[in-house]
Amino acid sequence: MMDCKITIVGAGITGLACAQRLVRDGYTPLVLDKGRGIGGRIATRRVMLPDGAIGFDHGAQYLTARDRAFAAALQGLGSASAVWCDGAAEPHLVGVPGMSSLPRSLANGLDVQLGKEVTAMRAVQGGWELDLSQMRVQSHHLVITVPAPQAAALLGTDHALHSRIAKIAMAPCLTLMAALPGDAPRPFVSRVSDDHPLAWIAQNSTKPGRAGVFTTWVAQAGAEWSERHLEETPEIIAARMLPMLAEVIGVAPQSAVYASAHRWRYAQTIAPLGAPFLCSNDATLFVGGDWCLGARVEAAWLSGTAIAQAIIDQSRRL
Repeated sequence: MMDCKITIVGAGITGLACAQRLVRDGYTPLVLDKGRGIGGRIATRRVMLPDGAIGFDHGAQYLTARDRAFAAALQGLGSASAVWCDGAAEPHLVGVPGMSSLPRSLANGLDVQLGKEVTAMRAVQGGWELDLSQMRVQSHHLVITVPAPQAAALLGTDHALHSRIAKIAMAPCLTLMAALPGDAPRPFVSRVSDDHPLAWIAQNSTKPGRAGVFTTWVAQAGAEWSERHLEETPEIIAARMLPMLAEVIGVAPQSAVYASAHRWRYAQTIAPLGAPFLCSNDATLFVGGDWCLGARVEAAWLSGTAIAQAIIDQSRRL
C-alpha cells in the first residue's frame, strides 16, 4: 500500500498544472497515468524513415495565452517553446522540437508514474483508496483530470458527481500524419475549413525546430466525419484521409512517403461545464480538465491550477 497526501490521476496539462502549483507550495503530489507518455493531447509522434527521423504534432497544434498567469507559465518554459509564424492574428506558441516538449517541461521535478491505470476507486476513512494493476494507493486528496466520460466511469453511477460529469459531451477527432518529398507543393502553412471533412490542415514542418528532408502535414477531421469513421482501423482511416489531403494541397496520394492515422476519442468539448472543477462535499475529491472551461490548452491549465489552489486554501484553513 502506497500512502500519499495528494494523488492526481492523469498526466495531461490539467494534472501537470495542478501538481506544479502544489509543489511550489511545498506539497509532493503523486501523478499517475495509464499511458506511456505525458501531456495527453499535447503529443508528438516520432517516426524513423530510411532517410531520417520525422515528427508530427498529432494532437493540439499550438497554444494561445489570454490569461496572464498562463502566459507567465509559458514564458517560464524557455527554449522548450517558440512562436509559430502561421499567419494567425494572435501568437501561436508551439513546443520545440515538438509539442510534447511543453508537457515534459511542465513535468520537471514532479513524481509522475506512467503505465499506472486506476481500475477501481473508493472512499475510505480519511480519503480515497485506488486499485491499480500491481499496487494500491491510499490518498487524502484525490484529483481526477481525465476526459469527462472516463472520469464518470471511474466514479461510478452511485457517486454524487457522476450525473453532472456524465452530461458533458465530447467529440472525437481523427488525425492524419503524412510526409511528402521536400520538393512537393506547399500551398499554405495552415488551413481551417468548416465545410470540408478535413477541418484543420497544418504544414507541420514549418514549425520551429522541425527542419528535415521531408514536408510533413497534419490533417484533423471535423467532428461529424470523425464520429462517422471513429471505429475504423487506423489503416483504413489513413487510407480515407490521405486522398482528401492530397487533393487540397495538389499532390498525388501515392507520392506520400509516409501516412498514418491516430484516433482521439475525446478531443473536443461540445458544451463545457462552466466552472473550473467539481468537488465532493467533503473536499477530498476534485475532478477537472479542459472540459470544464473549454476545449483549449489554457482551459486545462486553468482548471488544474484552480484545483491546486483550492486544496492549498483548504489546508491553510485547517
